[in-house]
Amino acid sequence: MFLSIPTDTYTFTVCRDAAGIAGNIFAFGLFVSPIPTFRRIIRNRSTEHFSGLPYVNALLNCLICTWYGTPLISSDNVLIMTVNSIGAVFQIAYIILFIVYADKEKKMKMLGLLLAVCGLLAIIIAGSLQIVDREARWIFVGLLSCASLISMFASPLFIINLVIRTKSVEFMPFYLSLSTFLMSTSFFLYGIFNFDAFIYVPNGIGTILGIVQLALYFYFKRKSVEDSREPLIVSHV
Repeated sequence: MFLSIPTDTYTFTVCRDAAGIAGNIFAFGLFVSPIPTFRRIIRNRSTEHFSGLPYVNALLNCLICTWYGTPLISSDNVLIMTVNSIGAVFQIAYIILFIVYADKEKKMKMLGLLLAVCGLLAIIIAGSLQIVDREARWIFVGLLSCASLISMFASPLFIINLVIRTKSVEFMPFYLSLSTFLMSTSFFLYGIFNFDAFIYVPNGIGTILGIVQLALYFYFKRKSVEDSREPLIVSHV
């Protein structure tokens, strides 16, 4: 005799998994976005004025969220674990390349930050495992992952401010903004279907910021096209 699954539960599960798979796919676009930067670094054999801090922050975020997605912390969040573990692999690869081509001062700084990330993660894992009550452990790690995600999504605020000040979208690549919006929206829906506020709250914020970025992109892109159509020299007869 087969166990029957309630229609509503089955529908929610299918929608959740579909949103999670879509989020994994769109996240891949974000993970590969630094590749042109590292092609330049490898070609010039120098990190130039690039900063390695964003990759360290991204690594910490991915590691915390991976831990949150494990069955030891939360249930039915395997897709959160997979996307963030893949992201962690990408960030580690970027950090290693950055260290290889950085000058001595940057090498030492990056190695120190990498050790700090490993130490902080070890403290979070060890500390959370000391919490016997499963719900309290879920809330503790969930709050950390939520704060980490919000800080990651808040980073484009600098770019948004730059676009408004310069009235140019030069420093805000369209496909990066689009990938951020699509990924955030997918995991926002995933969190709703999974009834997980630690997922849908930060990704809801990410979705709003993604909409703002895309709106600014199309506004200033259109404005720059209209300005380019204006004659450079106006003659008066």
